[in-house]
Amino acid sequence: MSLAPATSGRLGKDTILKLKCLMVEFAADESGATAIEYGLIAAGIALAIIEVIYALGINLVAKLQALATALK
Repeated sequence: MSLAPATSGRLGKDTILKLKCLMVEFAADESGATAIEYGLIAAGIALAIIEVIYALGINLVAKLQALATALK
């Protein structure tokens, strides 16, 4: 059975450079932010539609009741 040589715990220059590159790529990636933005836009549109339907519904019920009263 062979054992891996012990290391001093220090990272080599290549490893540090790779970590820096990975961090820069991660920070520059905006694909998740775009999905969140589209989700917020869809939620806003849904709320607007619900409000319009609610407002028209109350108005429509009042008009139908007035019509029913007028027909009596």
